[in-house]
Amino acid sequence: MAQPWLRMKLLRPTSKVTSAIRGCLLGLSLLGVAGGALAQTRELSSSGVLLDRIAAVVNDGVVLSSQLEEQTEEITARLRQQNTELPPRNVLRQQILERLVVEEIQMQRANKLGLQVSDEMLNGALDDVAKRNNIGFADLPQALAQQGIDYRTFRDEIRRQMTLQLLRQRDVIARINVSPRELEQFMARQQAAPDKNAEYNVSHILISVPVSASPEQIEAREKRAKEVFEKANSGEDFAQLAVTYSDSSTNIEGGSLGWRRGTQLPSILADNIAKMKPGQTSEPIRTPSGFHLFRLNEVRGGVQQAVVAQVHARHILLRTNELEDDQTVEQKLNNIRTRVIDGKEDFAAIAAVTSQDPGSAADGGDLGWAGPGSFVPEFEKQLDALSENEISKPFKTQYGWHIVQLLGRRQHDSTDDLRRQRAFAELREAKAEEETELWLRRLRDEAFVEYRM
Repeated sequence: MAQPWLRMKLLRPTSKVTSAIRGCLLGLSLLGVAGGALAQTRELSSSGVLLDRIAAVVNDGVVLSSQLEEQTEEITARLRQQNTELPPRNVLRQQILERLVVEEIQMQRANKLGLQVSDEMLNGALDDVAKRNNIGFADLPQALAQQGIDYRTFRDEIRRQMTLQLLRQRDVIARINVSPRELEQFMARQQAAPDKNAEYNVSHILISVPVSASPEQIEAREKRAKEVFEKANSGEDFAQLAVTYSDSSTNIEGGSLGWRRGTQLPSILADNIAKMKPGQTSEPIRTPSGFHLFRLNEVRGGVQQAVVAQVHARHILLRTNELEDDQTVEQKLNNIRTRVIDGKEDFAAIAAVTSQDPGSAADGGDLGWAGPGSFVPEFEKQLDALSENEISKPFKTQYGWHIVQLLGRRQHDSTDDLRRQRAFAELREAKAEEETELWLRRLRDEAFVEYRM
C-alpha cells in the first residue's frame, strides 16, 4: 500500500533535520562552541570610528572581516585541540573566507525561496544539543552563558545551519532519482559484499576542476592531486593536508566524513573501500567535480535483526477553516464516529469522501502498518490507548482534527524492510555527495563575488 500523506507529514518534525545537521551541531554543541560560529554584525559608531570592514561582497550581501577573523580563531583553536598541524595562516583564512562566501550565497537563495525553520523545529534541534550534553533544555541558556555564549545568538546560528540543510534537501536531495532497478542492483551488491554490515570512518580531499577547464588546467589539477597523494603516503597528516589543499566543503574539518555504512559511502569510493585497510589513502579518483582522495581511518560493523511492534490503523482528518471552528469540526467527527459505531456508516467509505488527508483518503484512510516513531506524539498516544477495532474520540494535532481506528497490532521482523529503506536512503545520499559539490560550484559560479581583503 502506498505511503499515505499522514505518515509523511506526521513524522516527528525534528528527527530528519536533527540527524541531518548533527555533524554541524557537534561543532556547535556545548563541548565545542567558540565565538567564531556566532559572529555578529558590527556597525559604525556615532563618532564615525570604523568598527568593521567588508571582507567580500556577495551579490547584494557581504561577508564581514569580523566574521572571517572570529571564524579563523575558532577553527584554529579547534584544529589545535585536535592536534592538527595548521597550514599557513593566509591559506587557512582564504579557505574560511571562501566557505563564508558560499554560505552567504546559499542563505541568499534560501531567503529568496522563502525557506524558514520553524521555532518548533529549532527547539527540537536545541533539545537534541542539550540531551547530548546531559542537561535539560531549560538549562541550555545558563550553560551557554557560563561559556560566554549568548543564547539568542546561538539559536540564530543553529537556525542558519538548519536553513542551509533545508536548502540542500530542496535543491539536491529531493531532485535525486533512485530507480527500482538501481535499488535492486544496489542491494544485490550489498548482499554480495563481505563487509555489507560494516561502518567506515572516512576522510576526503577534493582537488576541484572547473567545469570548463582546459586540458592544461586538468593536467595541473591532476598533478596537484598526485602530489597530495604522495604526501599522504609518505606519512603527512591527512587532516592537515585536507585543510591546506582540499576544495571540498569538509576541508575545515580535516576532510572528515564521519562514520558511514559501507553502502552510504560516496559511490566513487564504494568499489574501492573493501580493498583498503585502516590508515590507507586511495589514489586520486577522477569525477566531473575533480580528483578525490579518501583515507580510511577506522572500520566497525554489525547489523542485527530488527523486530518491532507495529500497528495497523486508519483515520479521518478534518481541518478548521473560516466557516468551521474547532468545536464545529470536533462535533462533525463525533457524529461520524457515532454513525460508524452504530453500524450506519462504513469507516473506509466515509473516510474516502470526507477525510482531508490526500495521501490516505483514497485508501479509506488506511495508514498501513507502522512502527514506533512513525507519527507525531499526540497521534501515537491515541493509538497506544486503543483496543483492536476501537475508534478514538476526536483529538487534535498540529495538522487538524482526527478520529483513528486501530485495526491490529503485530511483532514484525522488519530487517528486510529496514535494509531496503536504508539502501534507498544511502544510495541517494551517496549520489548526493557528488551532486552537492556540483550544486555548490554552480551557485558559486553564478554569483557575483568581489574580495576586499
